[in-house]
Amino acid sequence: MKKIVFCVALVVALALSLPVHAQQPDKIYRIGVLTNAPRSSRIEAFRQGMKEVGYVEGKHFVLEIRRAEEKPDQHPKLAAELVGLSVDIIVADSTALTIAAKNATTTVPIVMQAGNPVAAGVIASLARPGGNITGLTSMSGELG
Repeated sequence: MKKIVFCVALVVALALSLPVHAQQPDKIYRIGVLTNAPRSSRIEAFRQGMKEVGYVEGKHFVLEIRRAEEKPDQHPKLAAELVGLSVDIIVADSTALTIAAKNATTTVPIVMQAGNPVAAGVIASLARPGGNITGLTSMSGELG
């Protein structure tokens, strides 16, 4: 399930950058990924999906992957690194990583996969997240 959620989040990240693509056809988009996974088949699935729709890594996009590997003290540093690299978008695969990304930037779009982002103070509401954050939640109670 997490693999599907992560792939959907990355596709959302791409969708957010597509309108700009028509204006800047030679731009290589930098997608920042904040993850706790040491190695991830989700990222490989995203690469494969991009390839299937005609986007080539290195030609159309570059993934800047930062792995926290369950070390929360590294979250702010890794998020700041991605912002420093001028990524076009940040994909965060947990509530804690989303908070780190939110604290690192108010301008770079953030696509989250979080448990309860409203309770964590990451977004204002599921209907209107506000700011530069959008994404998915695994929270089923409020959605129901």
